[in-house]
Amino acid sequence: MNLDISLLSWQQEVWNDKTRFKVVAAGRRTGKSRLAAYLLLVSALQTDRGNIFYVAPTQGQARDIMWNLLLELGNDVIASSHVNNMQIKLANGTTISLKGADRPDTMRGVSLKYLVLDEYADMKPETWELVLRPALTDLKGQALFIGTPVGRNHFYDLYSWAISENDADWRAFHYTSYDNNLLEKAEIDAAKKSMSSYAFRQEFMASFEARGSEMFKEDWVQFDDEEPGDGDYYISVDLAGFAEAGRSKRKQKHLDNTAIAIVKVNREGWWVKQIIHGRWDLNETARKIFEAVAHHQPIAVGIERGIARQAVMSPLSDLMRQNNRYFRIDELTHGNKNKTDRIVWALQGRFENGAIKICRGAWTDTFLDELYQFPDALTHDDTVDALAYIDQLAKVSYWDECEFDDHEYVDTLVGY
Repeated sequence: MNLDISLLSWQQEVWNDKTRFKVVAAGRRTGKSRLAAYLLLVSALQTDRGNIFYVAPTQGQARDIMWNLLLELGNDVIASSHVNNMQIKLANGTTISLKGADRPDTMRGVSLKYLVLDEYADMKPETWELVLRPALTDLKGQALFIGTPVGRNHFYDLYSWAISENDADWRAFHYTSYDNNLLEKAEIDAAKKSMSSYAFRQEFMASFEARGSEMFKEDWVQFDDEEPGDGDYYISVDLAGFAEAGRSKRKQKHLDNTAIAIVKVNREGWWVKQIIHGRWDLNETARKIFEAVAHHQPIAVGIERGIARQAVMSPLSDLMRQNNRYFRIDELTHGNKNKTDRIVWALQGRFENGAIKICRGAWTDTFLDELYQFPDALTHDDTVDALAYIDQLAKVSYWDECEFDDHEYVDTLVGY
């Protein structure tokens, strides 16, 4: 039973990897369905027990994508096929079944040895979590998730989990349409000219971008790694829920981060030195705020009003007493605006007109990702929110540059 298997270099990388659960985000026409077909056939030939499933968002899609491809590639090892029940039986007696995720109950009560979920972004996550993952347990089966990203949804969560967490059972892969060397690069370039930049990045470059995330454009962002000589520091804090001891990282993945924006303000605008962010317990959060204030000595510190602010004030006050260093904390408010309006009002014009400069550091990738995706509901915006609060704190005097020949100062201190 020989198969004539020919793989692209990126397909070979996924093929050779021994990880149990693989998550592959790939652009259109990359060759992901052909790789899945080969893996289904070889996995079926190598087992004498358990089921082999290929699952698409609907059974109609499963038939359109995989049925003829399996018949073509597995012709020499297929004993029979039944299109009515979407099953292919191989020469060793193992059956490959094509299923639709829209009918999850038809997949219950089976033991799976190998599973492919194609276009996982278009399925309900419960199909995997409640139906298919338990079916892999008794035989310790493997699974391959493949698809083109559709914004920041459960496919993005799974991909991010496979990348960021130290779990030997999971690995993520990312490939663009350019990784298929059988595609003419000129044809991809031609498609780029006729598509929106967002659509091209999603469909061909496999980018997990949020739909409609164009409130802040990439070409507005300016960098300046040299601190301006004049100006004053301000620190604003966007508090999140405090991390609980013993809670796993995976359970914390949807929690907001606390973000501490450190910004130097002068008449030219804002110089963003750093936005410290993370999930910390109450005492650690207070320590992070105290250390930022002690180091930069801002003229104003603000923390978002709410229960979290009340909670952090106690350990923060203790640190002030212990170190004999006291500072006033202003209460930041939403100003009767929803979050989107408040952030756009504070930041959009400044970015568009070059009034915000960013000092590059380890934090900038997270901040820029949140900025470009804003206001996607599935993407964190904590660092962006913290920066927007600077608008409530920063007070810069401009009046002394103006001529007031026909005006009388009512209050010379503030220039009214």
